[in-house]
Amino acid sequence: MQTYLDIFRLKFEAKLSDRQISQALNIGRATISDLVIRFNNLGLSWPLAADYPLDSLDKLLFPGRDYSTQRVLPSWVQVHLELRRKGVTKLLLWQEYQAEHGSKALGYTQYCEHYRRWCAVQKRSMRQHHEAGEKLFIDFCGPTVPIVNPETGEIKPAAIFVATLGASNYTYIEACKGQDRESWLMANSRCLTFLGGVPALLIPDNLKAAVDKADKFEPVINDNYKALARHYGCALMPTRPRKPQDKGKVESAVLIVERWVLARLRHQVFHSLAALNQAIRELNTELNQRPMKHYNGASREQLFNLLDAPALQPLPPYAYEYTDYRIAKVAKDYHVQYDYHWYSVPHRLVGERVEISATQTLIKVYHQAKCVAQHPRSYTRYRHTTDIAHMPENHAAHLEWSPERIRSWATHIGTNTLAVVLAVERNKDHLIQAQRTCLGLLSEQKRYGSDRLEKACALAISRQLPYIPVIKKLLKNGEDMRWQPDETKTIIPGPHTNIRGSKYYQ
Repeated sequence: MQTYLDIFRLKFEAKLSDRQISQALNIGRATISDLVIRFNNLGLSWPLAADYPLDSLDKLLFPGRDYSTQRVLPSWVQVHLELRRKGVTKLLLWQEYQAEHGSKALGYTQYCEHYRRWCAVQKRSMRQHHEAGEKLFIDFCGPTVPIVNPETGEIKPAAIFVATLGASNYTYIEACKGQDRESWLMANSRCLTFLGGVPALLIPDNLKAAVDKADKFEPVINDNYKALARHYGCALMPTRPRKPQDKGKVESAVLIVERWVLARLRHQVFHSLAALNQAIRELNTELNQRPMKHYNGASREQLFNLLDAPALQPLPPYAYEYTDYRIAKVAKDYHVQYDYHWYSVPHRLVGERVEISATQTLIKVYHQAKCVAQHPRSYTRYRHTTDIAHMPENHAAHLEWSPERIRSWATHIGTNTLAVVLAVERNKDHLIQAQRTCLGLLSEQKRYGSDRLEKACALAISRQLPYIPVIKKLLKNGEDMRWQPDETKTIIPGPHTNIRGSKYYQ
């Protein structure tokens, strides 16, 4: 009716033409001409009386219009929720609405206009459009919760991990030992397990556990987080730096968690992370089941089951295991270091750069995207784990000569040879130091034979000189062949303070 009055005012007061009125009000000239003719046919004069009933004027101008029909408005909350489903449009929803209500339905233009007005009076977060199963917003809360050691009284702050889905606001909360990379990745994994599916996008803040270098256009995401995304088959899209509107969903969720979860725990004392998480899980369930007034009393859990749950991708068949990635250079001893332990790789890779993939139980080494070595993970520091297959042939052959094997060889030659080997081992600080010396002695068997070597060892012992250089000199000079064993009783060094005894080797 206000449009009618504007037309009459411009026509009769401002004396504008139909074309000028059409341009001013953006109304067709035919409509303006029709209204002016209908007004003149009624015999009315402009301006109308102040008390003239405008409803009566509308009926007089259009006497054939049916004013008894009442338009049925749709549930705009339901329309808003349906639009979050993939492939659902306003035109489709209007067609379904018109098919249900027939002549009582709004026209498509008015349908869109009413929906736009409804959105304009809602909260800002309601006006954001998030498709079902598309986005999971992730962040840490600012406040922490203290964990008190009951024995020492030491206090360690626990970080609070929060994730929320864009379409349903379904929220996951967890306490972590800190904001380090492993805690972050494992919390992400447990969150997806809690949801029972995988969204298309993970949207984290620019914390160091997720992003190596923040950038508005090309953020550098760390390799560990990329590996998690590959495992679950989703994409990563960190928010822009200093743009909190990019993560408005999780910012609101963080605020709710601080007020409705952490605030309720402020008087409780927790002695372990598990106890804190148990309390958080109960409050998390309550939060997701609480009705939301802006969604006609629907809870986050109900919206999740309606919108997000059917749209999530399935979880992978096996669970995610935290994996750390490092770049290392192969040392001259064909080993690479990880967590103060050294692991062998094929000796041909000495000097090359390789990638180390470390889980809680396994170490894998890759060269040019190919796995070249694999070892069980060891948590013993400053030790070596070596695969004989990675060693050069001469190194591997040397390693195969254990002290037990050397003593067995000496035993087959004779008791005097064994006595010399044991004496050499006692005189060295470590058995490995004696290994080469003993092998040098036993190798004389190939040159002089077992009998001569055994006899030379007996002669050296009789002179109380059980040393390798002495035995080699005796063999070279042929003294062992001129010596008669029956002339002197073979003397094997008896027990004294420097001899460990036979029980030491059992």
